[in-house]
Amino acid sequence: MRIVITGGSGLIGGGVAREMAGAGYEVVVLSRDPAKVTGLPAGARAVRWDGVSGAGWADLLNAETAIVHLAGESIAEGRWTEEKKRRIRESRVRSGEAVMAAIREARGMPRVLLQGSAVGYYGPCGDELVAEDHPPGGDFLASVCRDWEASTAGVEALGVRRAVLRTGVVLAARAGALPKIALPIKMMVGGPLGSGRQWLPWIHLADEAGAIRFLVENDAARGPFNLAAPNPATNRGFTQAAARVLRRPAFLPAPGFALHLVLGEMAAMVLEGQRAVPRRLQELGYAFRFPELEPALRDVLD
Repeated sequence: MRIVITGGSGLIGGGVAREMAGAGYEVVVLSRDPAKVTGLPAGARAVRWDGVSGAGWADLLNAETAIVHLAGESIAEGRWTEEKKRRIRESRVRSGEAVMAAIREARGMPRVLLQGSAVGYYGPCGDELVAEDHPPGGDFLASVCRDWEASTAGVEALGVRRAVLRTGVVLAARAGALPKIALPIKMMVGGPLGSGRQWLPWIHLADEAGAIRFLVENDAARGPFNLAAPNPATNRGFTQAAARVLRRPAFLPAPGFALHLVLGEMAAMVLEGQRAVPRRLQELGYAFRFPELEPALRDVLD
């Protein structure tokens, strides 16, 4: 089977490319500039895509193709100005519309489409346990996730199986949130953010990629799936676990008001959270490689 990945040069896309290539799949990564895509696993290739149409890659699609759609501008880089927020939303919606255009132009329907999203879909949820049937939130990130998911919903009417990937914080050594969390701890100036009581739904990159492969291969996988480990942690618990692994103290909290001053509206990403659990993923039988936080951190940080 061929796996076509949008956003394949990013943290999650790269992990999926390695997972699928290692399992013997043909992997194609779509990129605006294929020449700049580096680090692809053996046998994978990059194909040019403008990000807004099906031009140049619709002919890759047939009944033996799976699409893993992850493309979208980073939400963690730069302050959330009105222009930045527009780009965050538009990059996701327009790329989803482009995926739909490619599918309509294809010689045959793909076997499955995996649609990227995030646990931010649920908005701030306090201590409530959040499974996939929880209603959406009303903040900016929740509205972006709703629009992103809706951008490819029409594929189901074409008879294509679709699963939605509501991903938590992905743990990896050299990219994503963890290096930013670990750096102040390594410098012995780390500590909980805000109250520290907010929940942080995390997942090891190996499980993120492994779960995506599992959903590609499982014909019963339809609808939304929380891609988060079964044991979420509070921000304080996460910080303390990281400090133990790094053998450093972590007792200097970052007050919420200071984070708002520095980050603006984006501070909500770290001061609010969801106690999201992977109920549907586990019901289908996915076995997590790293269900517990400290072994996951030790694997990544060591």
